[in-house]
Amino acid sequence: QLVESGGGLGQPGGSLKLSCATYGRAFPAYDMSWWRQTPGTQREREFVASITRGGDTDYADSVKGRFTISRDNAKDTLYLQMNTLKEEDTAVYYCNFGRDVPMFDWGQGTRVTVSS
Repeated sequence: QLVESGGGLGQPGGSLKLSCATYGRAFPAYDMSWWRQTPGTQREREFVASITRGGDTDYADSVKGRFTISRDNAKDTLYLQMNTLKEEDTAVYYCNFGRDVPMFDWGQGTRVTVSS
């Protein structure tokens, strides 16, 4: 199970930190990733960032230098620190097991709205 939280209203240039609590799987053994989907559009869910079991990270070009993915294996929790927010970051954010291909069913996501 995946439970995302931390979304809300952010201002352009501001910050938000998302969390993803996981249950029922050996979190430290998995690569993890964040994805996002713009509501009200036909756009596919897009990759945002990933972190391997060993801590190697990868980012979409659109968020590189602004977002930071991290994990706490003791808490089975994944994080996404979002800085220098832009209106185009508005989306529902999801986490999943796996690095570039989501492995399991999606959670409910957490909505991020960036607006002044």
